[in-house]
Amino acid sequence: MKHRRKWMILLSLVVAFSLLGGCAGEEEEEQPETGKIVLASKPMTEQFILAEMLTLLIEAETDIEVEQTLGIGGGTSNIHPAMINGEIDLYPEYTGTGWLFVLKEELIRDPVQLYEATKNSYAEEYHIHWTGLYGFENTYGMAVLREVAETYDLETISDLAAVSPQLTFATNSDFFERDDGYPGLQEVYGLDFGTLKEIDIGLRYDVLSSGNVDALAIFTTDGQLEEADVVVLKDDKYFFPGYDAATLIRQETLDRYPELEEVLEKLTGLIPNEAMIAMNYAVEVENEDPAKVAEDFLREKGLL
Repeated sequence: MKHRRKWMILLSLVVAFSLLGGCAGEEEEEQPETGKIVLASKPMTEQFILAEMLTLLIEAETDIEVEQTLGIGGGTSNIHPAMINGEIDLYPEYTGTGWLFVLKEELIRDPVQLYEATKNSYAEEYHIHWTGLYGFENTYGMAVLREVAETYDLETISDLAAVSPQLTFATNSDFFERDDGYPGLQEVYGLDFGTLKEIDIGLRYDVLSSGNVDALAIFTTDGQLEEADVVVLKDDKYFFPGYDAATLIRQETLDRYPELEEVLEKLTGLIPNEAMIAMNYAVEVENEDPAKVAEDFLREKGLL
């Protein structure tokens, strides 16, 4: 009887531990999946700010850790392949860049049609999802030193083309390669600068102080335009397309973390042009930290 009683006690303990183990397993299965995603940006102020906004929102609203890989040289030309290979999960991008540089399609002037066509093509060809648009457009422009503009009486890009063989032009490697960049400008306007310089996109205003550059490509939301001694020339042949900004995320990543979609959409329609210019100015001119600028903006909008 004693032996039997011992076996019964042992059996009860085994059953009890099994049940506890099963409950623990069930609890683990019910826990939301946690993990890490890689967020990238191009090497420009605006992208640093947007990347910080995305990081703050994702880490505030989910259990996902965000690993930042910011300021990637070459911009889209290096980030897009990394997205395809799964090395990067998401980053901010522009409709004109996606449609013309990545997809290599003919220009669509209507911004709504451009966005829809780009979004659909990315989903079909690359399994990459475009969120809703942030609310601002950052297109390219051509700027020259004020002294150069006054010397040659420059008001339009056509004016610039006529004297370009006498001038030095600087921009990033991405702009030299893309059809909506320098090659396209050469074809449409006949630009033929005497000297070309390749620079990091984040240093485009710093090179002006060197005195070795006459003209450069700029973005229309650049905060430094308010203080830089330059003249932005009129795009008289309407060459530059629309560049509305949004977040790109791999569909595989979105399938793994479906909660991200609602979080990312919090930026849709939230950032008008004047807000983006003001934030860029705060970083570029007032030397504020992009992370602080991003956090202040999100708190102002009640998202943090």
